[in-house]
Amino acid sequence: MDTYDTADNDEHPMLKGLIKLGLFLLAQGIAVMLMAFVALLVSFGTSWSATTGQASLLQPGDARSGSLLLKEDGVTTEAIRLGIDVDITASGPTLRARVTQIFRNPTKDWVEATYVYPLATGGAVDTLKMVVGDRVIVGDIKERQQARVIYEEARRTGQRAALTEQERPNIFTNSVANIGPGETVLVQIEYQEPVHQSGNEYSLRLPLVVGPRYNPAPIVQSVDFRKDGSGWGTATSDPVPDRDRISPPVLDPARNAPVNPTSITVRLKAGFALGEVRSHHHKVKIESPDNTARVITLADGVVPADRDFELTWKPADEKAPSVGLFREHVGDADYLLAFVTPPSAEQTTQKPLPREVVFVIDNSGSMGGTSIVQAKASLAYALSRLQPTDRFNVIRFDDTMDVLFPASVPADAAHVGDATSFVSALQARGGTEMVPAMRAALADKLGDTGMVRQVVFLTDGAIGNEQQLFETITTMRGRSRVFMVGIGSAPNTYLMTRAAELGRGAFTHIGSVEQVEERMRGLFAKLENPAVTGLTAKFSETNADVTPAMIPDVYRDEPLVLAAKLDKLAGSLEIKGRVGDRPWSVTLPLQNAAEGNGLSKLWARRKIGDAEVARAMRELAPEEADKAILALALDHQIVTRLTSLVAIDKTPSRPEGAPLKLSELPINLPAGWEFEKVFGERPQIPSQLRERHADARTSPAARRPTPAAPDAIRLPKTATSAELKMIAGLILIVLALILFVFNRRRLLLTDAA
Repeated sequence: MDTYDTADNDEHPMLKGLIKLGLFLLAQGIAVMLMAFVALLVSFGTSWSATTGQASLLQPGDARSGSLLLKEDGVTTEAIRLGIDVDITASGPTLRARVTQIFRNPTKDWVEATYVYPLATGGAVDTLKMVVGDRVIVGDIKERQQARVIYEEARRTGQRAALTEQERPNIFTNSVANIGPGETVLVQIEYQEPVHQSGNEYSLRLPLVVGPRYNPAPIVQSVDFRKDGSGWGTATSDPVPDRDRISPPVLDPARNAPVNPTSITVRLKAGFALGEVRSHHHKVKIESPDNTARVITLADGVVPADRDFELTWKPADEKAPSVGLFREHVGDADYLLAFVTPPSAEQTTQKPLPREVVFVIDNSGSMGGTSIVQAKASLAYALSRLQPTDRFNVIRFDDTMDVLFPASVPADAAHVGDATSFVSALQARGGTEMVPAMRAALADKLGDTGMVRQVVFLTDGAIGNEQQLFETITTMRGRSRVFMVGIGSAPNTYLMTRAAELGRGAFTHIGSVEQVEERMRGLFAKLENPAVTGLTAKFSETNADVTPAMIPDVYRDEPLVLAAKLDKLAGSLEIKGRVGDRPWSVTLPLQNAAEGNGLSKLWARRKIGDAEVARAMRELAPEEADKAILALALDHQIVTRLTSLVAIDKTPSRPEGAPLKLSELPINLPAGWEFEKVFGERPQIPSQLRERHADARTSPAARRPTPAAPDAIRLPKTATSAELKMIAGLILIVLALILFVFNRRRLLLTDAA
């Protein structure tokens, strides 16, 4: 009994010690886990509190479709958002468009937003409104520099302001200053434009995106000498001095959702019974209030702004009206708009003259994707239409150039076969050096005046040095006629129409592979049939200022469109010309003119175009042309390269001292384009390129990145394992403490024994 008790008493302290040691180790394990958790909180707590503390800061996965995220100081934020609504009323010969751009600022900062966007080349922009809350501020037309000064002053003093500027006749910039945190500002512009007619078909085109422009490097200098005969002048070396203003940041579609959602409504009031109404590149819903009207909306509600919207309509009768006459009284003057379609050339007896046709095809990087497919199919069709009596040649260009034959060759089967093989092997690559290709095409080596000489130029027109091309055509056109074929979803229509005008030709657009045969057939109808030449217009009883000043030749199925300012609406208009080898004339009594809208704006816009052409052809000195343009723009309140619209909210909104951030709104890559063909292979470090440089093919590293629009949210790989090392160190310290306590306890138990 005594032995049992003694053993029991000896074992009890040991058991208690083990229990205490187990509880101690459990407590230490829990402590280690808590310390590790605290270490993680200390490491990442700043980022969590920043992203959860305000609604404007997001994680990349939280972004909604159509939003753009920017990363600054390790924090992901939603960028300025833009929505676009377009409402068009087409009434008879003209259309009125209202474009509303909705700028929403989801950030906590005061922001200035700039957005570069396209408009129709022939549109006259005459209205700017800025809507803030329930206030509507109407813009005023000012000289460009004066408007910029007014805007900058309002921007500096914290007033909300909007500014509309023209960069090209088809490229505009809207700037909106002092958009407050969480605030939405609406900017609304309106413009007037004539409806286009070709044969039996009427159409309107709404550009939605500015394609990235190739801007040649500033190498060749141009010199302007003073007129005072002093021998002094100025030299400019940059062919695109405003390259930064026409090169908005472009999102890579492989790394970003589409932005700038757009809704479109067209209210069509044709003035005659309508037949087929068709949208060529967007799905639409069509309502029919009556047989002369249609309401067209997008079937999907909104679409990304990444391609032109094209709508065509035809009359229910087999033939469209061949004559249209419309008038408008503004101030003390009457304005007239006349459409006359001459008879087709088949009614003439002239035998077609043999032709020399030079085909030029653009195979630069911007033509990658569907555009090069369209261009090659179009050129293959054109080669198949050549006649045995024709001669031809083919030129291809990117930032280099090849001429297939040393000189134009007969259009026999062997030569056409060689050309077809040459075209089928082309690949899109490199920059867009268009001017050398145009020079080569206009070089008239045959000099055979017994042949009609035609240049057919297939391109998307994605260059910034349009003026150099116009000067080349003006200087070298000789007896050649230039026919431009616009390729792709967003061609540069300003370049196409002006080049065709200066080259005494015509412009055709092909927006999809399905349109190739139809549109090329229409082009060859123009190429193969004599033009209506020697056109004159004479008013019998009134003084008239007519535009265009030099009436161009008219090709098959094209109407002659004249605009005039009259001192009184009386008498008649007589138009004369030659259709092939036969004289032709028509007389239009002015009292039969119907009421029209916006004709004074259209007349002024066309007069401004006349002055620009005369300036390009050196028929007017630059100072004289600018003086005429400025007077017309101020009198008729329209935006030009010399005038702008500015709207200022008189009440300051941004607190004094609060910073203002600039946000350049990005645009989508035009549909069908390939990002890497335009900007080079995607780099490992995300970057955005503002413009296409002359060295786009050979030295991609030299291109300038755009910080305003990163193509993806990627965190930099600069992290270390510091957190893990800290946790490991803490664990080792705790283990050392446990071992120290355990050894200390053993010593105490040994001493006690």
